[in-house]
Amino acid sequence: MTSYILRRLLLIIPTLLGIMIINFAIVQLAPGGPIEQIIAEVSGTDAGTTGRISGGGSEVSGGSSQNSAGSTATDNRYRGAQGLDPEFIKELERQFGFDKPLHERFIDMMGNFITFDFGTSFFRDETVIDLVLQKMPVSISLGLWTTLIVYLVCIPLGIRKAVRDGSRFDVWTTTALTIGFAIPSFVLAILLIVLFAGGSFLDIFPLRGLVSEDFDQMSAVDQVFDYLWHLVLPITALVLGGFLSLTMLTKNSYLDQINMLYVQTARAKGLSETRVMYGHVFRNAMLIVIAGFPGAFVGILFTGAMLIEIIFSLDGLGLLGFEAAIKRDYPIMFATVYFFTLLGLVMNLIGDLMYTIIDPRIDFEGRNV
Repeated sequence: MTSYILRRLLLIIPTLLGIMIINFAIVQLAPGGPIEQIIAEVSGTDAGTTGRISGGGSEVSGGSSQNSAGSTATDNRYRGAQGLDPEFIKELERQFGFDKPLHERFIDMMGNFITFDFGTSFFRDETVIDLVLQKMPVSISLGLWTTLIVYLVCIPLGIRKAVRDGSRFDVWTTTALTIGFAIPSFVLAILLIVLFAGGSFLDIFPLRGLVSEDFDQMSAVDQVFDYLWHLVLPITALVLGGFLSLTMLTKNSYLDQINMLYVQTARAKGLSETRVMYGHVFRNAMLIVIAGFPGAFVGILFTGAMLIEIIFSLDGLGLLGFEAAIKRDYPIMFATVYFFTLLGLVMNLIGDLMYTIIDPRIDFEGRNV
């Protein structure tokens, strides 16, 4: 097992590097980079306006749109740069690091990322690490509660559906789960707001945020209640669409095991149905379900909750990544891609190791990776 873990850890390096190269190239080709963002802001102001770059630690004056000879300069490399002083454009490039060739920028970035130095945001006067740590509690709350609720509901429901396969209960629950899966989470979130958050009907749940404004003045019990009360609508919007796949996976895993010869043998020995189902079938059927928990958590934590964070004004990693993409805040964009990819690869390895924890008979030593 040790050699398998080492091979997987070594495989993370080229995989991570390849993903970063692809993302870096795609982002560089996309129009509307950070310099163009600044140019657009400067062009829309009067001659005395100053454009500030938070991450650079200095100010770049956009007021001088003419050179020293008084003639208007033109820079065709950036959209909207016509009429701006070339020195102003060069100063922007220097502060954003665009004065270096593309490959040098990538090598410098990866060298810093290896030591988890993600730099400073272009448009926020904070380091990327500080921003991520600020937003992490919101995303962890959504991801952890959603994953736990989905597993706690889907596993017993899937087992029940397998035991009663083909019954009216099985048909009706499948229909309900399919309807929930067909409704996008953001549409359901809007519907919940209209119905229960002061829309056209009831005003029961809070509309935005993870806690109330007076959270610090509350008692410990009230703080817990307030925190959970704010999570009801966003968690509901997230979990309903995730019930179907895991429930059906659990059901099908159980059905496969129920038809195995060892189950018939256990029944022939006179073991009770409960002992057969939960003493023998459960361990084998839950192997693929439980081993997928780390990957499911990462998927919900970093991808599925973005729109929910935006709709409910939850200041988490999804909203941070969305704003960074809109503003072309490259340090945040590339740092989150690097961190989430690395975490996802590690979680895949942990998922494989969980197979051996659940069933020690599984051995990956003989596999070629």
